[in-house]
Amino acid sequence: MYSIPQIRRPLAIILFLIGGFAPAWAQETAANDIVIQTMKSELAREQAALAGQPMPPYYMSYNVGDEQNVSMVASYGAITKSDSSRRRMLLVDLRVGDYSLDNTHQIRASNDMFARNGARAIPYEDNAGSLKLALWRATNESYNSATERLQQVRTNKTIKVTEEDTSGDFSKADAANHYFEPEIEMASYFRNRKEWEARLDRYSALFAGQKDIFEARTMLDASIVRKYFVSTEGGEIASNQLYVRVMVMATAKADDGMELPLYKSYFAYRPEDLPPDDSIVRDVKAMIATLQLMRNAPVVSPYAGPAILSGGPAGVFFHEIFGHRVEARREKDENEGQTFKKKVGQLVLPSFMDVFDDPNLETYNNTDLLGHYKYDDEGVKGQRVDIVENGVLKNFLMARSPIEGFPHSNGHGRAEPGKLPEARQSNLVVVAKETVPVDSLRSMLIAECKKQDKPYGLWFKEVEGGFTLTGRTIPNAFNVLPILVYRVYADGKPDELVRGADLIGTPLATFERIIAAGNDSETFNGMCGAESGWVPVSASSPSLLVREIEVQKKEKSQERLPILPAPDALTINQGKKDAIGTN
Repeated sequence: MYSIPQIRRPLAIILFLIGGFAPAWAQETAANDIVIQTMKSELAREQAALAGQPMPPYYMSYNVGDEQNVSMVASYGAITKSDSSRRRMLLVDLRVGDYSLDNTHQIRASNDMFARNGARAIPYEDNAGSLKLALWRATNESYNSATERLQQVRTNKTIKVTEEDTSGDFSKADAANHYFEPEIEMASYFRNRKEWEARLDRYSALFAGQKDIFEARTMLDASIVRKYFVSTEGGEIASNQLYVRVMVMATAKADDGMELPLYKSYFAYRPEDLPPDDSIVRDVKAMIATLQLMRNAPVVSPYAGPAILSGGPAGVFFHEIFGHRVEARREKDENEGQTFKKKVGQLVLPSFMDVFDDPNLETYNNTDLLGHYKYDDEGVKGQRVDIVENGVLKNFLMARSPIEGFPHSNGHGRAEPGKLPEARQSNLVVVAKETVPVDSLRSMLIAECKKQDKPYGLWFKEVEGGFTLTGRTIPNAFNVLPILVYRVYADGKPDELVRGADLIGTPLATFERIIAAGNDSETFNGMCGAESGWVPVSASSPSLLVREIEVQKKEKSQERLPILPAPDALTINQGKKDAIGTN
């Protein structure tokens, strides 16, 4: 599982459906939506046709993701990319057998990737005839595959030992949810394209002439993902996820070949809500100054000792080493490490800590949350899940695949368009009920260094992401990727910027070493990649003091610095002015 600082933020707009019923005007709008009406009619036709087969489906659903995107990239004062794209991806979830055992059941002792690569591109024009043909072909293929695979599942159960988790393969929906948002076109959502091309030009031009920065880009991505869902249980949902984000990325290179990246991301519901021009310019100039300092910073040696994780790094830390291990599938899959399978009701974190995950949250501590949604990709309403209370494990993040003791979904079945939904994080929030002022964490860190007879501790200020391994046959480790790290000396010397550290470890041992939490909170918004593809997530946490963490040296390029000097800024900017003057 990977988390990277790419930002995708859902926006729920216009309609609010109460008690499963839509206002009359909303129902009328839904009735005029060609895509969802075509999906409904074709699903009913296919269900009736397959009912007479020897092995009829007991459940069917169509998921369609309609993605509109505008993408821009500028480098050193010039646009290198500015284009638009659109596509529709279809997933048919067709199940034969019954809720207790169906064709999606894990086939043990095999490289089983069923339905993870089942994405199908379908027409994005609103042509009912073309859509019906695409749905018919996909349903036919899915049915043939499902019946064949169910035979394999039954054989596998016969010849293998009894499974540890005997819960069913699918849970029944509590209700047929109906929810509708009108369609939004990119042309009406993102109207100031030329203005943003000029702004990206200005930001990227600030890197021109910086001889030690060998790569610099400014990027904008505006996206509308419209998700359609219909099922044979009566579910009918059409919702929009909208976001626009700007990212500034620059990489310096130290004399020893180590590449030193810095990132700055900005996210908003709408383009007009992004920060003003002068604010981003200030941030870019600060990045340039920091990169110059990083080039000359000393390299961290392998280290084990006390550390502070600021809120952003702590959020990624919890997302990777905790959040993925409470996604229910990992407690059921017999290839997984099942870290928390037998720990419900036990202390897994310090008693002063709670953890919850809530897709209904749009903001937390005045920060927009990327993982917000109303309904998940299996048609279930998103619910708050109190995972840990007073340090004790209480619950898991559930899709519609049950596990022992947890028979129902809590609205966390998620996937990128075209992928089979799995239980995934949304907005993970770490809460500390006993805190200290953030400034006090530094003095506590120094005291812990003295206690352990360590010359210094580490303070992780910013990270670019991370990843974790959860399988049974490989080390259950994590790696958080810091980009701004400082040494805090026990003898009172000034803090020192360092480079080249990767934060590593194993989960259970690391949880036990959390000593204290600050009275702050910071949110990391990003895209998380796992079995069901890339989904938008957020992780919010206070700063944490950890008794012991471990760092290893990060990967280092063996390539030398560029032999040729870079053109100076004046030459580059003059070329830009000349080009403008000829238009």
